[in-house]
Amino acid sequence: MTSLSISTYPGIPEIQAQDDLATIIGDVIQASAEGIAAGDILVVTSKIVSKAEGRQVAATDLDEAISTETVRVVASRPHPGGVTQIVENRQGLILAAAGVDNSNTPDGTVLLLPDDPDASAQALCTVLRTRFEVPIGIIISDTLGRAWREGQTDTAIGAAGVQVFEDYRGTEDSFGNILSASTAAVADEIAGAGDLVKRKVSGRPVALVRGLQDLVLTDDELSDPAHTAKSLIRPSENDMFRLGSKEAYAQGFEDGHVTARASES
Repeated sequence: MTSLSISTYPGIPEIQAQDDLATIIGDVIQASAEGIAAGDILVVTSKIVSKAEGRQVAATDLDEAISTETVRVVASRPHPGGVTQIVENRQGLILAAAGVDNSNTPDGTVLLLPDDPDASAQALCTVLRTRFEVPIGIIISDTLGRAWREGQTDTAIGAAGVQVFEDYRGTEDSFGNILSASTAAVADEIAGAGDLVKRKVSGRPVALVRGLQDLVLTDDELSDPAHTAKSLIRPSENDMFRLGSKEAYAQGFEDGHVTARASES
């Protein structure tokens, strides 16, 4: 029988800019009853990574902070309190407000996402593997909404030392049917599972997921780009929903006018 356990580490302090996050997490692990073992996966909330990397900025102009982090506006909708923008940010993620967040941060400040979440995960993974001399995986998680679904769930925005996909293509189901398109985004599933115990206001930003050792990579595989969270982002040429419906309609309307004007000339 396969068993899976998910727990959190107590004792992680409020993280400040320039803190050595790997050492802080390592010290908490060493002092804990859970410890760490070969095949364990740590789910680390992106907020503490952002704080350690100095990505906390003054919120004097929230719109400016969002604009700076935005590459492309996907959809924009007014609401009674302002305007909600779904955008592509500099990390390639599609999310609300470019990931700029004012929760779990002091008044008057906002947090930007880590500049390179995969690199941040790689750095944590390398230091902790060396310190504890066991192969582990690291997932950096952030909360995202989903198209067609209400509510939010945690998703992997950075990963190191762990498979991000479990590919079932070419295998048979229990009825002997060959699977042709089934690829599970296990990094996202692990991120969501970690959030079940981390919660949003518990003050425990690191979850320990134990029992998925078959997904943890060897040291030789750590630098493989196929095992990064960035590989979970669908390329634009395969994105069937690249724009919001109103934006797609407006673009199609404008393209039609451009074509008509070109024909008239």
